Amino acid sequence: MALAARVEGVGLVGPGLAGWEESRAILAGKKPYVASPTAIPTPEALPATERRRAGKSVKLALAAGLAAARASGREPRDLAAVFASSTGDGENLHAICEALASDDRLISPTRFHNSVHNAPSGYWGIATGATEAADSLAAFDASFGAGLLEAMGRVAADPARPVVLIAYDAPYPQPLHATRPIPDGFAVGLVLASASEASRGRTLEIAMRGEPPGAMADAALEELRRAIPAARSLPLLALLAADTPGHATIEYLDGRALDVRVA
Repeated sequence: MALAARVEGVGLVGPGLAGWEESRAILAGKKPYVASPTAIPTPEALPATERRRAGKSVKLALAAGLAAARASGREPRDLAAVFASSTGDGENLHAICEALASDDRLISPTRFHNSVHNAPSGYWGIATGATEAADSLAAFDASFGAGLLEAMGRVAADPARPVVLIAYDAPYPQPLHATRPIPDGFAVGLVLASASEASRGRTLEIAMRGEPPGAMADAALEELRRAIPAARSLPLLALLAADTPGHATIEYLDGRALDVRVA
């Protein structure tokens, strides 16, 4: 049986994709995609002290999540949350490894609490006042698919409670970058609610399939999709941007994929 949910709001931050409304024509194939470095907005919703401590991963996650919440018309504090990332905060992990490899071996407490995989969910709570449940997932290149499956399962289990899915990735410093080369930051936010609610938005149905996804029609967007795990969301975003019914295939684990139908 397929899971179903309604997309009420989308947020997007990525290379050459500066916001959902600005990127819809590109994703729908009406304008050419031109790659440019990701411009990460300052998380103004955070208090000044936390804003100074926030790294790229936190800033990316908050930017996409808050934009999706604004687009949905819902208060961020009322949303349950699912965070999904392949990388977490590589810059802080790198700095901690450097400290442990030095003669000093003292680790900054700020570095430590920012290094854990659920740090963005903590900053989300600080920024929005949200007290709803928040999960933080990682599934390597399938992290977006795993997050989408979890978020839609949450909606199915509790139809009265909308969920924001926030998938994000940021580059690692060297030498980690040589082993896991993620070229730039990318984040997407989706506010999902029960498909049975009488509200605006597009309805998704998701089911498992055996074949991996094919390539996107736009070669530059396909390169971006393959380069950044969170950008595995691009086939779904392209379908939502085109505003037409259809289906998108999202990479999942063990050579399988998620077939997402948009009504």
